[in-house]
Amino acid sequence: MVKKINAFDMAQIQFDTVAKLLQLDNEIAEILRWPQREYSFRIPVRMDDGRLKVFQGFRVQHNDARGPNKGGIRFAADETLDTVRALATWMTWKCAVADIPLGGGKGGVVVDPSTLSTNEKESLCRGWVQAMWKNIGPRNDVPAPDIGTTPQMMGWMMDEYSRLVGQYTPGVFTGKPVGGGGSLGRTEATGYGVIYTVREAMKHINLDPKNSVAALQGFGNVSQYAAIGFVEILGGTVACVSCYDRHDKKAYTYSKKGGVDPRFLMSIVDQYGTVDKQKALDSGYEVTDGDKWLEADVNVLIPAALEGQITGDTVKKVSKNLKLVAEGANGPTTPEADEVLKKNKVFVIPDFLCNAGGVTVSYFEQVQNDANYYWEKDAVLRRLDVKMTAAFNAVYQRSQEEKVYTRDAAYMVAIDRVVAAMEMRGWLTGNA
Repeated sequence: MVKKINAFDMAQIQFDTVAKLLQLDNEIAEILRWPQREYSFRIPVRMDDGRLKVFQGFRVQHNDARGPNKGGIRFAADETLDTVRALATWMTWKCAVADIPLGGGKGGVVVDPSTLSTNEKESLCRGWVQAMWKNIGPRNDVPAPDIGTTPQMMGWMMDEYSRLVGQYTPGVFTGKPVGGGGSLGRTEATGYGVIYTVREAMKHINLDPKNSVAALQGFGNVSQYAAIGFVEILGGTVACVSCYDRHDKKAYTYSKKGGVDPRFLMSIVDQYGTVDKQKALDSGYEVTDGDKWLEADVNVLIPAALEGQITGDTVKKVSKNLKLVAEGANGPTTPEADEVLKKNKVFVIPDFLCNAGGVTVSYFEQVQNDANYYWEKDAVLRRLDVKMTAAFNAVYQRSQEEKVYTRDAAYMVAIDRVVAAMEMRGWLTGNA
């Protein structure tokens, strides 16, 4: 079992490393190491059986120098304030490296959403907005779905906010259902964004996409479309996927001779990313321990589930043929594992670059909400490809110029952009 690490500690260690490389002023570094604002609140919900149950909620706004805070809301049983802090911090860097005019935020509720009825989930969503509505909005903080939340839940939240402010305000939440203010292409955005960066990386490390084999962790939205894109866009093979089974309360790795069919697995997965194990077995899939994805004989790893999965211990298990790690998840690789990957000359596409496709199309959704004009799907994905390619190239160029690790280069690009915005707004003079 992978040992859980403190995600915010990891985010700060990564930042501190690059702050030294940039010779960042200590006072500026101290501002950026911590969120600007944090909210912790309790949400009472009347359950279907008549009990009143109280849930813990969070929202963290890390930095809004470049624009409104942006970031998802997680419903997870193991959610903590430090996890939300880390994710909000990474969102600041993600928006900056993608060069979209937004800052970083993140929210959460301590709950296993699979234990709630539809009515209870709606009440919890509306309760979260009732607690936070004065501190979010299209021009100051725009939440979105994340692990455990869905477009329908964003629709409920947007409706509650609109009710409270007295006007229809679709731009306050993104990731909404299409037809209810959502954008076409949002479902595929993060996973396809991963694949666009993988494609660009392969060009630089001379890795033939059609001879590439990948192992993925997770089979939620990001991993599903990353797997589809790896097969259908790049022409590669997916050897296996690992995902948590909410029924058995453990993870399994699904593999099949000749490669996994991601569209078939999508047809037997529930909304929480749990594959129907029996249907997979009946279709010839081998089902093994959840950590086996790390040991697969592949040249590409795509961790697309939770933070802290490739550690100083687990990195020793990866294939000697590994050439590329594409971080579809937030913070999946610890600093100790980074050192091993650097030594082994494995190319790493860092998380806040690799998985920026979701927030990029969320930004596109906000633009469409403001204009009240919605784009065709091909137009959304084309714009996404342009943005992701430009972001990758900026990071790769910085890594070559400075002769630094790609994660450090991504931080350099992002931090420079945030600090420049703070300077332009006069935040560093002491008069703002």
